[in-house]
Amino acid sequence: MTVKEIQEYAQIRTKARAYLCYIMSRNISNSTDSQNIDQVLERSIKKLQEALPLSETIYVIDGNGVQITKNLSNNPKLNGIGKGESRSDRAYYYKTLKEHRCILTDPYPSLITNELVVTISFPLYDDKDNLIAILCADISLKNILRIVSPSSVDSLFGSVNKWVYVAFSIALSGVALLLFLKGIVSFGFDFNAIDIHSIFKSTILLTLSLAIVDLTKAIFEEEVLGREKKHGSSDEIHQTMIKFLGSIIISLSIEALMLVFKFAITDPPKLLYAVYLLLGISVLIVGLSVYLKVNQRN
Repeated sequence: MTVKEIQEYAQIRTKARAYLCYIMSRNISNSTDSQNIDQVLERSIKKLQEALPLSETIYVIDGNGVQITKNLSNNPKLNGIGKGESRSDRAYYYKTLKEHRCILTDPYPSLITNELVVTISFPLYDDKDNLIAILCADISLKNILRIVSPSSVDSLFGSVNKWVYVAFSIALSGVALLLFLKGIVSFGFDFNAIDIHSIFKSTILLTLSLAIVDLTKAIFEEEVLGREKKHGSSDEIHQTMIKFLGSIIISLSIEALMLVFKFAITDPPKLLYAVYLLLGISVLIVGLSVYLKVNQRN
């Protein structure tokens, strides 16, 4: 689900930055004129830990990008380490220096946990606008979504919804398999007694099976595995539905052709029904063409 989480983060990033910067500003001590700045920083990071319980680590770096406090973390692997390490090559350091404001980074892999995290950094200046320190908090990508948009990650509906799609994918795969097997059986293997009706029927079943496989593949990859959805032309965005509708149109066209042959031989007055089916197919083709045209403009 990592790709989907990155997409969700991109959508809520502005709101996440506004919220986290507000939390940072409220919990960082403004008494920078204190004789002991270390006490100010220590007090500030403890307040931040209480305000951001889902944060992985909280620490402070100086104007040169060197970490001047140990990590404060609920994770034993992360707590109490990091002091003296250089963070000058990190985006949250040089962007904070450049923009002189609170910064929220893009997701990046943590060197310790190997999970995607984001960092919120808040610069602390004295009365003369000299940089005293930068307070930083690392938060995992999943937790930032829980903080800002809880329904997107760990809601009951979100978890159930994923398994519902899994169930539907399995069911549709079973339907596609049955149609495939039925299509093979309908074709027959006696080439000396090939029936045109059986060939048409087999083709329809196999075409529908292929359409359902395409639909199932798209549902499973996008809704269960969280594959990134393509953006660009209309064919890329809606390719699954277009394939499915195209397969339906082909199947109906084959059925109409079969009815034309059948009624022409056995019951000519019923050819009108085949004509009605062909008119319905034409409406589907026109509708699909309009759909493609409209989405291509957008």
